[in-house]
Amino acid sequence: MIKIILNGARGKMGKTIAELVEREEDMRIVAGVDIVAEAGKFPVYDSIFKIEEKADVIVDFSNPRALENLCSYASSRKIPMVVGTTGFEESHKKMLVEVSKDVPVFVSHNMSLGVFLTVMLAQQAARILGDFDVEIVERHHNQKIDAPSGTALMIADAIKEVRSDAHYVYCRADKRQKRVRNEIGIHSIRAGNLVGEHRVIFGGEDETIEISHLVTSRRVLAAGALKAARFIITQAPGYYTMADLVKILES
Repeated sequence: MIKIILNGARGKMGKTIAELVEREEDMRIVAGVDIVAEAGKFPVYDSIFKIEEKADVIVDFSNPRALENLCSYASSRKIPMVVGTTGFEESHKKMLVEVSKDVPVFVSHNMSLGVFLTVMLAQQAARILGDFDVEIVERHHNQKIDAPSGTALMIADAIKEVRSDAHYVYCRADKRQKRVRNEIGIHSIRAGNLVGEHRVIFGGEDETIEISHLVTSRRVLAAGALKAARFIITQAPGYYTMADLVKILES
């Protein structure tokens, strides 16, 4: 039985993961963490340091502000981590790299295998279509606080690996000039209860290619997080991503 601590237990993703875990025979949530403590099918604490239940893995969909305490707790108790939180700054990324020296850490801004494939396809297209303009459009619900999405940045970063001179442009309203060749435009839409959509547009001379991925339910992301949890508890300390999980699934 895989015992899970769910950080961000009362958020949208936390609730979806909790629902999915109930159907899994080999998993259960032993404790959760959120801003307000409460009792329920599992105890939810307002501080991760109040948790005394034994756990095999921490699954995190919370807020970047919670990361320092999360890393400290995981490191001191040698508990593997699955991190799906977005909106990280460079300092947060350094924290994750540092704690991965003590425990295995799985990090992905999107837990969907379909998104990982989208990233790979976008990178391959950017390599082949070297003279095409690239624009990324992402759409999410009106409660999402970070923009652009972590997934949009994943796609942009993958493209930048094969277009090293590229730079990101988030707004063109403040300048009147033609688009330059090495721009990657990134655009964010926030409306209604959209779960998540990403479009990568490659615009060339007289032709346009689009690669898109649409999520209609958070269950897709929750299922990916549980796959990551099963994977990470078998690994040695280190920093792991969706690419590492896909290698296992392919073998």
